[in-house]
Amino acid sequence: MHIPDGFLDARTCVGAACVAGAGLAWAGRQVTARWNDQTVPMLGVMSAFVFAGQMVNFPIPGGTSGHLLGGTLAALFLGPWAGAMVLTTVLVVQCFFFQDGGVTALGANVLNLALIGCWGGWLAYRGLGRVMKSERGRRVAVGLAAWVSVVAASLAAAAELALSGQARWEVIVPAMGLTHAVIGVGEALITVAVFSFVARVRPDLVYEPTAGPKAVVPAKTLAVQGLVASFGVVLLLAPLASSLPDGLEKVAEGLGFAGKARESAPALMPDYQVAGVGSPWLETVVAGALGTLLVFGLGWLLARWLQRGSRREVCSARPEA
Repeated sequence: MHIPDGFLDARTCVGAACVAGAGLAWAGRQVTARWNDQTVPMLGVMSAFVFAGQMVNFPIPGGTSGHLLGGTLAALFLGPWAGAMVLTTVLVVQCFFFQDGGVTALGANVLNLALIGCWGGWLAYRGLGRVMKSERGRRVAVGLAAWVSVVAASLAAAAELALSGQARWEVIVPAMGLTHAVIGVGEALITVAVFSFVARVRPDLVYEPTAGPKAVVPAKTLAVQGLVASFGVVLLLAPLASSLPDGLEKVAEGLGFAGKARESAPALMPDYQVAGVGSPWLETVVAGALGTLLVFGLGWLLARWLQRGSRREVCSARPEA
């Protein structure tokens, strides 16, 4: 669902970037206000895992494919504010290092996938969780929330495409919504599987906004566990990813505006390939491993920067002696 350059007009790109920027600024303030010592490694780890998961396209009926969005998953472990930071980190690396998503459309992609994706899933989960309180009900709530996040993000993208004149509202909205409603089923299954496993073996990592302080897991332990899981996805699953067009590409082909896509700025590893490696399988693995390290490092640095803001707020709140 990454919108490339050429699909959106300048007005829509600028408007979406302004809204996304304001949303991220607000999210950053919320993260610093709710800071804990586990935020630094978790931001890096979740960024790495979501990046790895997004490399694995799964086929769906109709000759198209989908991949993990990850907004709901990030929100379940970090909260929606830090979750939006995770998705933004992934989108920035994908855009500038892999030509996945346009430079001019980066604001729109952040708005759709990071902000609407995370918050749509989180609000759905919290609302459903009030009536589905059993363990089975909780898993159903997670799956439905993940599905909602994909559909909500797709409808936002459809609105931006309609505003840019690529297709009529009554055509693009149902096309994007129905296509991603099917993709959302895959998102739901993946999110439930990952959440259920982690909640069973490491319940301390699940985000609970009303819970008291938790025991802090050493940053090194979290980093190692998260990177091992992410590299495992890249090594075992990424080379098996479907080559079918994703939902947005399929809709664009069907409605006749796919040819308007333009390549963004030159990238080191376009289309997740590394020149000179030789083997397509190895190219994907190397690109995925390097990308995983990049988003992990960027997520860690972003968390450290936010941590300094949190410390400044704490110091300014202390009464003078």
